[in-house]
Amino acid sequence: MPPNPRTRIVRQLRGASGRLSTAATTRMESDLPWFAELGAEERSWIGLIVQAGIRDFIDWYKQEGASLSFSQTREASLFAPAPRALAGIITLHQTVDLLRLSFDVVEQNLDSIIDPEDLTDVRDAVLRYGREAAFAAAEVYARAAEVRGAWDARLEALVVDAVLRDETDDDVLSRASAVGWGARGNVAVVLGAVPDGQSEAGVVDAVRHAAQAAGMDALGAVQGHRLVVILGGVSDPEKAAGVIVAHFGEGPVVVGPVAADLGHAYLSAQAASAGLRAAVGWPEAPRPVLSEDLLPERILAGDEWARMEAVERVFEPLAQARGTLVDTLSAYFAHGAAIEPTARALFVHPNTVRYRLGQVADLTGLTPSRPRDALTLQLALALGRL
Repeated sequence: MPPNPRTRIVRQLRGASGRLSTAATTRMESDLPWFAELGAEERSWIGLIVQAGIRDFIDWYKQEGASLSFSQTREASLFAPAPRALAGIITLHQTVDLLRLSFDVVEQNLDSIIDPEDLTDVRDAVLRYGREAAFAAAEVYARAAEVRGAWDARLEALVVDAVLRDETDDDVLSRASAVGWGARGNVAVVLGAVPDGQSEAGVVDAVRHAAQAAGMDALGAVQGHRLVVILGGVSDPEKAAGVIVAHFGEGPVVVGPVAADLGHAYLSAQAASAGLRAAVGWPEAPRPVLSEDLLPERILAGDEWARMEAVERVFEPLAQARGTLVDTLSAYFAHGAAIEPTARALFVHPNTVRYRLGQVADLTGLTPSRPRDALTLQLALALGRL
């Protein structure tokens, strides 16, 4: 009788565990600058965590890990090799980084360890275990801090990170609920700078209180110099962002489009993130500004999603409409946005041109006579033809 595939896979993984641990530690030395600054003892503790993590993943996978939850028993097995004092030496963010890097190394080396027909199943298990290990790290740090507020903040930051990475599953939704998310309808993501002179916890608390006062849910986290806020119960994203805009630092504040729920919030985050990168191209932008209002700047900055949006939302409705809206719009821009010369070039009455331009505005929400709308329309025409 052929061996059980899972038994064969476990044997292959165990045979390569030492090599995987060494490869992960080597990657830490090159990819994590803070790792090299630790003392020899601290680095050895981290090495033990890596070894324990790979060993525990193999045990978890052997026990049909894809269907098992990440229990506190597993959490203890993963972090037992390191003393509790390590939580005061490296931050939660650093711990999550080293866990993510370790399992990235495992995933990248699977091709040389696992048979091709087993790769998909093992990769899925690695991704789930790595995510659960990150949440386990948050819980370990929370207990070490012995402060409920700090636990909530760390867990909330990991929930926000999982949502933005499109890694939202039932476990993430459950943890979001644990930190106050009520799932009250449509969701939008707001991005901007972190205000100077305020703690991370203070900023997120202020945002949450302002959102709750306006009848919305809020999850927040500081990622580097960027404050990320996920708002729930949103009807108008611009108005929703206006409720919390005062709690951001100087510079643009960009809000993404409305998403159906927390599981799709990454779509809003993608647009908001692209808008924040491109906002420097429109110094006079309102604050907050919709990511869709930054469509020209996002296109010029190389945002592929913005290019697709311009074609789908602007060019295609014009191309599919009755009449010659694309030709009329092209002639209008070619003749300096003047009605009379456009009419003469098209051999039509000026009122016909006005009527067609009105149709353009109705179909796209963009008025050709407004400079910013004209820029968006011209870019959409060029992209559509390309």
